[in-house]
Amino acid sequence: MSAAPGAALVVGANGFLGSHVVRSLVAGGRDVRVVVRRSSDTRAIDGLALERMHGDVLDPTSLAAAMRGCATVFYCAVDTRAWLHDPAPLFRTNVDGLRNAVDAALATGIGRFVFTSSIVTIGRPPSGGPDGERLATEADEIDPRQDVPAYVRSRCEAERIFFTACRERGLPGIALCVGNTYGAGDWAPTPHGKLVRDAGRGRIRFSWDGGGPSVDVADAARALLLAETRGRIGERYIIAERWLSFRELLAIAAAAGGARPPRWHIPPRPMEAGVRVIGRIARLLGIETTLTMASLDCSRRIPAMDASKARAELSWEPRPVAAAIRDAVAFHARRLERGDA
Repeated sequence: MSAAPGAALVVGANGFLGSHVVRSLVAGGRDVRVVVRRSSDTRAIDGLALERMHGDVLDPTSLAAAMRGCATVFYCAVDTRAWLHDPAPLFRTNVDGLRNAVDAALATGIGRFVFTSSIVTIGRPPSGGPDGERLATEADEIDPRQDVPAYVRSRCEAERIFFTACRERGLPGIALCVGNTYGAGDWAPTPHGKLVRDAGRGRIRFSWDGGGPSVDVADAARALLLAETRGRIGERYIIAERWLSFRELLAIAAAAGGARPPRWHIPPRPMEAGVRVIGRIARLLGIETTLTMASLDCSRRIPAMDASKARAELSWEPRPVAAAIRDAVAFHARRLERGDA
């Protein structure tokens, strides 16, 4: 049930959630090692007291070298680009990368493997949804025969590899199905973070249907650390404060930035028609756009979820996600003032 904390390796340490995991570990006095690519933007973790190694989730040798001497792996590497015309990179990173990390962890005798999965792997219950009678739980599965976006398939396949390794190969793993994360320190920014930034500056004129279970990124990072010692091996935990619509998200961000909220709300059918047109134009021009039917589908298929398992077993209590959105707007405002945004 518990493991004595020792040296920790964070894979995907330069990402939004991964960097908060790193900061939490360092603040707690842990010996921390990170593995990042030489080309990675590491602003989120620069200046911290840690050991840095170069590697890649697609390079099994570098993963094994990074894991040697570590007690725990916090695996936060993910490709979230649900909008890609060619989904092959999603499967390389989200599936092949995870498989490589699991193999390396088993070969090096890692004591705990805390895997950052996603809420998109949680199935919709018969009466689930923001207005439904029952919230989705960890027990709700997505039917593998169901037609889902490539991003969702990549994450579900990664989970199957992970839990098979726990059951059949002895991997001491715990999975956290993390919701949409918001907060300060979103340097890239992430797709959801870009919405918050732009809404806070009054750049978004309309809202649309969709949303998802959401959480403060710092609370999500804390959940990963709690799972290391309190999580049950072979289990998954929903990490989300509440379901948040895009309309409410944009309104909160606009208010935090002193900007005007979106004036119009586009109904589903006109939104789909517009997205299809944008997608066709993008393909003709040979460019990628984040607004595709795949990304829209992902945002509309996720039900409201019950995080009581994480609250009970991990003693995890998140703060209201609205506060994290306001923090994100303030972070981007500071960057704008400094001229680095």
